[in-house]
Amino acid sequence: METVDANASAQTVLSESVYAAAYGAQSSMGKTLYSTSTTGASIKSFRERAYALQGAVLSATGIDDHEAFVKAVEEGLSESIVGSPISTVNPTFIGGEVRVHAPAGYTHLALAFEATGKSPLTNVVKQCITLANAEAGICGFTTEGVVGVYGGAAPSDAAAIVDALCAAIISAPSADVVERAKTLAKADAVFALDGGSQSLAQAMASSVLESHTFSAAGVAAAYDEITTEDVAGVFEAMAKSNPAMAVVGDLSNTPYQGSISAKFG
Repeated sequence: METVDANASAQTVLSESVYAAAYGAQSSMGKTLYSTSTTGASIKSFRERAYALQGAVLSATGIDDHEAFVKAVEEGLSESIVGSPISTVNPTFIGGEVRVHAPAGYTHLALAFEATGKSPLTNVVKQCITLANAEAGICGFTTEGVVGVYGGAAPSDAAAIVDALCAAIISAPSADVVERAKTLAKADAVFALDGGSQSLAQAMASSVLESHTFSAAGVAAAYDEITTEDVAGVFEAMAKSNPAMAVVGDLSNTPYQGSISAKFG
């Protein structure tokens, strides 16, 4: 039922298509989250291979001698079944295209670029895109590994909205827009801390992975430290990149990614 609902949502299909276009539909990042071929047997088989201790998790705090603790655990679990290692390949951003036709009388479009900076910076870039293009109905977005721009229009206006999406990336924002974007992005991060939502977990994980620490003050400081030059650098990099393009809806008047990529680089 969840898969059926997801496939009926233009926004969900567009989000899935962005990743398929960016990394390739068969890559680990591009494969759909909603599988219709998964069976109970395949899930059980994966669990047995990857979670040999029946899903048990061992955690500890306040350990004075970490090496001794690890050695004791290894000895205690020495006769346990060892799960099979799963080989992984880091996905490569390829900047492709996915077009999904749906007779909806509307066209949803997104251009995505590889997000190479730290998450606070990409969050500010997202806000800059939205603030600078609000009158055109264009908004920025960022999610794991990508940052980009979204817009929608009637099929007859699809070409014009594509031009607007490209212009939103090619033109770097003013210092005033950057400052407003920093304020909004920082507020979102602080509200996430207060709310204890999934965004909090994402913020904590990102902070720990990037700086090995986490604190509310540290999150705020990360946004305060962003400069107009930092943001301009991201826009410059995007303007020189090959974008991934995803389109869902009426495709009759939508340009292809090949003609759009000529505007970049």
